[in-house]
Amino acid sequence: MNELELKYGCNPNQKPAKVFVEDGALPFEVLNGRPGYINLLDALNGWQLVRELREATQLPAAASFKHVSPAGSAVAEPLTDVLRKIYFAADELSPQATAYVRARGADRMSSYGDFAILSDECDETVANYLKREVSDGVIAPSYSPKALDILKAKRGGNYLVLRVDADYEPPEIERKQIFGVTFEQRRNDVKISADCLSDVPTRNKTFTPEARRDLLTALITLKYTQSNSVCYALGGQAIGIGAGQQSRVHCTRLAGNKADYWFLRQCPKVLELPFKAGVKRPDRDNAIDVYIGGETFDDAWQNLFTAKPNPLTADDKLAWLKNLRGVSLASDAFFPFGDNIERAHQSGVDFIAQTGGSIRDDNVIETCDKYNIAMAFTHIRLFHH
Repeated sequence: MNELELKYGCNPNQKPAKVFVEDGALPFEVLNGRPGYINLLDALNGWQLVRELREATQLPAAASFKHVSPAGSAVAEPLTDVLRKIYFAADELSPQATAYVRARGADRMSSYGDFAILSDECDETVANYLKREVSDGVIAPSYSPKALDILKAKRGGNYLVLRVDADYEPPEIERKQIFGVTFEQRRNDVKISADCLSDVPTRNKTFTPEARRDLLTALITLKYTQSNSVCYALGGQAIGIGAGQQSRVHCTRLAGNKADYWFLRQCPKVLELPFKAGVKRPDRDNAIDVYIGGETFDDAWQNLFTAKPNPLTADDKLAWLKNLRGVSLASDAFFPFGDNIERAHQSGVDFIAQTGGSIRDDNVIETCDKYNIAMAFTHIRLFHH
C-alpha cells in the first residue's frame, strides 16, 4: 500500500487528509485502529529516534512522544525499587518493557495520551503496561500474538497499533510544503556516536561509561525534538527535555525543572503520600505534580488522601536535590553564555555535550571549569523543525 487516508489533519476541520509515498510502499502497516495525522508524525519521528538509540547503545530503546517531540526516551537499564514504584511498574519486565517504562516515567504528566515507540518486539509485558496507561497508540517492528491481542482490546478496540518495516530506508532528499511553498533538503542522516565526545576543551576530560551512554541518549533524543532543545539524562534515560523554546537558557531551565521534578518524585515525603485506595494513576500523577509544585489542595485533598499531607517545603526540596549528581546534559546547538551552565549545575549536571562554536565559548568553558564539569564540543548542530 502506498497511500493511506487519515481521519483528518492536525485539526478536525482539516479534511481531506492522507499520507503517501511516491515510490514503493508505506514503511508501516496498520494492525489496529485508524491513524490520525499527528499520530503518524509522532510514530515516524519516534521510530527514527529509537532505531538510532538502539544502534548507538546496543540496548532496546523506547520513547514516549507527544505533539512531535519526545516526552521521554530511554534504553533498557535495570530499574531500582524506587523507580519501579514511581513508574507503577510490575515486578517482571522484559528489556523492551523496561525501556518504555523508563521513557514514559521521565515526565508522566507530559506522557499522558502519548504515542509509544519501541525499537524491538512488543511483548506481553509491554502490552500489559500499556493496557493500564492512557496512550493513543504504539509502533514497533513486531508484536507477539499475546501482546497484539491485549492491545487490540484497549480503548474499546480502537487503540492504534502500527508495525514498522525495520529495514526501510527513506530517500536521501526530503520535502514538505508550507503555505504552498515546497521545501527540500537532505535528510538529517548524521550519525551520533561516541566519536562526538572526543573534543573536550574543559580541564576535566573524564567521561564515565555511564555518562557516555547518557550523552548519546540525550543527543539522539534532541535530534528528533522540536528546537531549540536541551535534554538532561541519567541512568540511561532522559529525565528532563526542554523543547521548542526561543531562548536556549529557557530550554535549560525548563528541562532542568523537569529533571528536578523527576528526582523530587523519589523524595521520601513524596513516596509516602497517603493516597486512598483506588485513586487512578493520572490522578496520582497530577496530585504529585501539584504537591511538588507547592500548590495547596484546599479541601480537595480529602478526595485523594487518607490524611492531609504535610507540605514539601523549599528547604525540603533543596536538601533532597543536593543528592542529584552525575547528570548528563546535551544541547542541540551551542550554548551562547555561561548562564546555561550555572542552571545545569543546579540540577546535578557533571557532563555536557554541545555543539560549540559560540563567540563566548571561553565563558562557557570557564563556567564548566568552575564546577569541574566535563564538556565535549560535538561540532554537530541538531535543529529539528
